[in-house]
Amino acid sequence: MTNNILEGLVSKLGFGFMRLPKNGDEFDRAQINAMVDAFIDSGGTYFDTAWIYEGSEEALRDSLVKRYPRETFQIATKLNLRFLQSADQMESQFKTSISRLAVDYVDFYMLHGIDAPLSVERGEGWGAWDYVKDLKAKGLVRHWGFSFHGPPQDLEEILAKHPDAEFVQLQINYLDWKNPKVQAEALYEIARKHNIPIIVMEPLKGGLLTGDNSPIEDLLLGVDPTASLASWAFRFVAQLEGVFMTLSGMSSLEQLTENVTIFKNLKPLSDDELVTLTRAAEIIEAIPRIACTRCDYCKDCPMKIMIPGMINTYNDYMVYNTKNNVEHMYRLLSRLGANASACTECRACEDVCPQKLDITGTLAKLATLFD
Repeated sequence: MTNNILEGLVSKLGFGFMRLPKNGDEFDRAQINAMVDAFIDSGGTYFDTAWIYEGSEEALRDSLVKRYPRETFQIATKLNLRFLQSADQMESQFKTSISRLAVDYVDFYMLHGIDAPLSVERGEGWGAWDYVKDLKAKGLVRHWGFSFHGPPQDLEEILAKHPDAEFVQLQINYLDWKNPKVQAEALYEIARKHNIPIIVMEPLKGGLLTGDNSPIEDLLLGVDPTASLASWAFRFVAQLEGVFMTLSGMSSLEQLTENVTIFKNLKPLSDDELVTLTRAAEIIEAIPRIACTRCDYCKDCPMKIMIPGMINTYNDYMVYNTKNNVEHMYRLLSRLGANASACTECRACEDVCPQKLDITGTLAKLATLFD
């Protein structure tokens, strides 16, 4: 690892502050404090947040920054270019994060979600890469990098242009490893080729791989009745060379306690266990989904509902048989556009849908679940 990126890091488990527990619409401050305490007591030091995660940076300030010496933890946060209108707003967004967190510097700062053409164009055209490097030169950032959700060819191009990036954050889990849409294995191999340290996000696919009554529960418990579904997923990513941090967006003290225990007792997967996970992925992929191709013909919804994202969210609920991560994504899509109950059943979306999907019916089911 370059530039002492491992300095101060003890555990390879990072605490993601994206899916914090709530009481109604408010954060459960008492439980978050207890989770932070338990995480630090276990040896954990790495906390991940982002400017775009509503209330997350402030929650991290209150539960961590105000309660522990600054030198005892590392904070990662992110610069989201999609929500800016001009290059000079990068400085404003960074200062907002620093103010929310009440810190003088950020340990890990990254360009957030460098995947869509818009983000790539702004990253290059606005000088965002030079901006984050300049923050490090000024001592405001200890390490800089980027998170990535795009195709392998884009990652290859970015790393060729920016070989001095200190780390990359990738979505890696055993379900997405061979998935032709995500291509996690190919992304991992490109990162390894460029010898860039890797942070893993979504190792549990937002909790979708761990739900009760999951379609893979019988398979995995049949192989090892003592191993949780989460432990299978964590062991898969933790054994990958070049991975120095694995994030988990933990939503309860129970989840945190389980994850900490898993990481204290990690052991490599055997060849037979890897075959079992391949079978688990095949089971999930074989489950029928609503056949949305994300063609975006429905983009002009008069109520601003983000229809393809909503359909994907409902697919996750149906396929994985859990609300884990589903509600979080639903709330995010609602905040960026409108919630499902805003649908007036005008059916303008269905009139232009090449797949002739029952969009209004799906939105009604989501509204029943979450509104």
